This record gives sequence, C-alpha cells and structure tokens, in this order.
Amino acid sequence: MPAGSSKKSVMRIGRHYGGGTIVVLLACLTSNCQVLRSEATSQQPANQRSSHAPKPEQAFVELSHTNGRGETMPFLLFVPQGYDQTKQYPLVLWLHGGGTRGNDLKLLLSHGNEHGIGFLARADNQARYPSFVLAPQCPTNRFWGNSEANNPTTEMTLVLEILDKVRQDHRVDSRRLYVMGMSLGGYGTWDIITRNPWTFAAAVPICGGGNPAKASLIAKTPIWVFHGDEDEMVNVSESRRMVAALQKAGGQPRYTEYKGVGHNSWVAAFKEPDFLSWLFAQTRSD
Repeated sequence: MPAGSSKKSVMRIGRHYGGGTIVVLLACLTSNCQVLRSEATSQQPANQRSSHAPKPEQAFVELSHTNGRGETMPFLLFVPQGYDQTKQYPLVLWLHGGGTRGNDLKLLLSHGNEHGIGFLARADNQARYPSFVLAPQCPTNRFWGNSEANNPTTEMTLVLEILDKVRQDHRVDSRRLYVMGMSLGGYGTWDIITRNPWTFAAAVPICGGGNPAKASLIAKTPIWVFHGDEDEMVNVSESRRMVAALQKAGGQPRYTEYKGVGHNSWVAAFKEPDFLSWLFAQTRSD
C-alpha cells in the first residue's frame, strides 16, 4: 500500500479523550488466524513505502481511550470543518488492515488521500458529505474480531466503547453510523455488524470475511462488499460465501468483484463513482 508524503497532518493534543462526535469506518477481521497472520507478515511496514500521494487537507486529532479495566486503545478523530453543535452529523468508523497495527497512529495516515481515512477527510469529499471519521488502531499481533467466537475480542470491545463515548460527547446522527474496513478490517467489519445488527446504517467490508451462519442477523443491513478475484492473502471465496449467505437470508447486498485484481482491491473500491453517495444515502430505520 502506498505511503503518503513526509508532511505531518496529525495534531497531538493529549492522551485522554476529551469529547466530540465521530464518524466511523471499520476494517474487518478473519476467523481464520492463519489467513490474518499471512496477511500481516506479508505487508511491508507503511513507513517504508513510498508515494507522492498527498495527505488529507485537514488534520486528524490523536487521542486515546482507557476503560475501567485499564485497557487502552489509541484512535484518530476527524471533526468536520465548521462543526455546528446545533446539527447532527454522520459518523464513519474505519477499521484498518494488518499492516498498520501497532502504537503509532501516524501509520493510519501513511497512505495519502486516495483511499481510507485520508479519502474520507479530503476537503472535496467533506464539502459534499461533512462527517466525523473515527479510526482506532489495533495492537500488533492482535485482531479486530473473531466471528466464530461467542464473545467479542478485547479490541472490538474497546472500539465499541470509543464509539459510545464519541456518540455521547458529540452531535452524531445515530441513524447514520457507518463502518468500513479492509483486509483485517474487512473481517472486523463483518464481525462488528453481526454482533451489533441494529447499530450501523451501512457497512463496506473490503477483502474480508465473516461467519455465514450469522448472515440472517444482517440481511436488512445495506452492505457493499468488495474483493479481487486473484487475492493472494484473503481468498475471494471469503466474500463470495458471505454474499451468498446474505442472499439466501433474503438480503440484497451489493457485491463488486474485480477481475485480475489481487489483495489491494481497496484501491479500485474507493474509485467507484458512487462510493460515497451510496454510503451516505443509507439511513437506519428506528
């Protein structure tokens, strides 16, 4: 995945979360740990990649959440320009892939503004769809979720706590919460929506996978799935079986499979002409 320029766009204002509404995009996890380990070890560290892609025009704020059990998770928060507390804003939760796990939030901004949170925070996109963007960071060698387990992972629990806190402290439109993620985050996206089927208005899992046995829980959720048919890290069958299970359960997922594309299907996904218009058109029914 390409890196951004050397110009820094993260503003550090402390290690404790203060307040603010967030839009969240989430990345999914796989229940197949071998697939995830393969993905993580094969990805080059973001700070060793090179690219001329520009950084987002506006800065993210670097924050951290610690719960009563002493468990901590850092996250980035983007607040829409001209944030008006008399209005409500959508929130996008982003779950990153395995290559940007760790304890350096700047890694999450290392891919420029052509996809991921940089794309969501880009000035032209924010002008059309002002929204909060929330991007937590998963620790090294840990996973967003495990769709085969009865209970959520510690990391998923922390993500949900952060989301709840942001919703409490900011003017977030509870009917327009969105989640998306790629690779590791794609698995995480499937996991979070099946565990919280009434929370998100829409989901975008990119090159991930989930548990088909839980598809009936999210049959009514608008979902746009992306995968490359030559993905060498997460087999395309992972997405295909989730789409088939949703259709069998009466759902109508949108599925885009790119012929001849490998693991980096997110590059093409974020170039879809109606990517953002489809996402922000979705509203959850009460």
